[in-house]
Amino acid sequence: MKHSPSYGVSLALAGALLLTPDALLMRISGMSTFQMLGWRGLCLGVIFLTAWRLTSKVWRADLTTLGSSTALIVIACQVMNTTLFPMGISIAPVAPVLLGVATVPIWSALLARQLYGETTSRATWIAITLVMVGLTLAVTDKGDDALDAYALAGAACGLGVAFALALTFVILRHNPSMPLLLVIGLGSLASGTSGWLVLGPAQMTDGTVWAVLVSALLILPLSFFALNEASRHTAAANVSLLLLLETVLAPLWVWLGTGEAPSPRMMAGGAVVVVTLTVYVLTARRLRGQPTSTHVI
Repeated sequence: MKHSPSYGVSLALAGALLLTPDALLMRISGMSTFQMLGWRGLCLGVIFLTAWRLTSKVWRADLTTLGSSTALIVIACQVMNTTLFPMGISIAPVAPVLLGVATVPIWSALLARQLYGETTSRATWIAITLVMVGLTLAVTDKGDDALDAYALAGAACGLGVAFALALTFVILRHNPSMPLLLVIGLGSLASGTSGWLVLGPAQMTDGTVWAVLVSALLILPLSFFALNEASRHTAAANVSLLLLLETVLAPLWVWLGTGEAPSPRMMAGGAVVVVTLTVYVLTARRLRGQPTSTHVI
């Protein structure tokens, strides 16, 4: 069944908004990197794999796709994504990590063009540029942070996350028969298992377990499914742009939950992003009724 471009954009918007409380719950949990990795990856993997087994009518055929290079790449990207983000946050200031992650729409546009010849319109590049300006303004509020080895390592982790997300979105868009729940579930399960193996079960209950479970059992499955499914109905650059809403709205959740108020500069940068993406979504709605195209809106 074909959908208009606005369907995929709306699905991506829902997924991005669902993801915004995740940072607050991570903060409330008070857990270490590998604790969060273990719980989040294990729960997400089990939920996705269970949903796949219950809903797939061709599960034997789905399993045969795991031998393809594209499926293995998506699984590896999910491992990379779910591992590098908590690692970056644990070793570096948040700002360089977020700046790295914020490059996901650029990676999406470049990878889509390089791998599949998918073009990106001038409107999308304008939106990407404005979003990058807003994010830079928001996350570089503490501009006196030294650009040391830790900050560079954090930025590298953020870039790795952005690349992995972008490549996943691009591949899923151009491989509609790939079993999304299976490949994302396996990648999540692999990363979660590594967290448990590193720390051991005895340390996994240190901290506020309910907070990480709300994220792992509810927020992550719904948002990850919506974002990855959206990439099948609209260009990866569109999904990537809307995903950046999490970067600017997550601090507001943290403010409401912990009292850590965002600075005026962060609010200004976030406003640039929100306004830009609002205009972008409204533009997508004008295309309702047109057939899906490989051209980004």
